[in-house]
Amino acid sequence: MQMKSHIGEKLVLSSQRQRCSTEVRSKSKGLQDQCPRASRGLPTSMAGAKPKTPVDIVHQNAIHCETIRKEQMSQKLYTEFSINPFKKLHVLTDKPMSRNTNEHEEEDPTFLKIIHGARLEPTKKYTHPQTESQEIGWISTPLIVPDRSDRRLNFPRQNSEITKYMDAAWRLKEQTQNLG
Repeated sequence: MQMKSHIGEKLVLSSQRQRCSTEVRSKSKGLQDQCPRASRGLPTSMAGAKPKTPVDIVHQNAIHCETIRKEQMSQKLYTEFSINPFKKLHVLTDKPMSRNTNEHEEEDPTFLKIIHGARLEPTKKYTHPQTESQEIGWISTPLIVPDRSDRRLNFPRQNSEITKYMDAAWRLKEQTQNLG
C-alpha cells in the first residue's frame, strides 16, 4: 500500500491500525483465562494451529516401556571386565606417604598373556594380513637363500679410480665443514 502525502489519508490509515489492534486485544482477553502466555502478551499459537491436548500419562508410559524393551533386545550383559590390551597402560606410582608400598599382589597369568600378546608384531599375532597395507611385506623371509658367490644375484660395490677420488674428496669436504 502506497503512503500518500495527504493528511486525511494518514489519519484514516492510523485509525484502521488502532481498530485492528483493539480487536486483537479484545480477542486475547478471552484467551488470558485459558493460556498464561496470552496474559503476558506473548503469542499463544501459530495461525490455524489447534490448542494442545493434555499429556496422557498412560500413553507416555507405554511409549517408555516399548523403548526400554527395544533397548534390552539389543543389549549384551558383560560381567567380566578387564583392561583394554590395545591401549597404552600408564602405571602410576604410589603416593609418597602411603604405608603399603611393599605389598605385592599376585599376577594374573591370563591378563599378562593378553597384554604381552597385544604388544606382539602383526605377523606373530595373526596368520594372515588384516589390512591391505599389511599384505606388502607380510612374508619377509627371502624366497631363495642368498648366495654371495653367485654373480647373477650378487652385485658388490666396485671401486674405480674416479670413485676412489670422489670418495676422498667427499670425506675431505665433510671434515672441513665439521671443523669450521
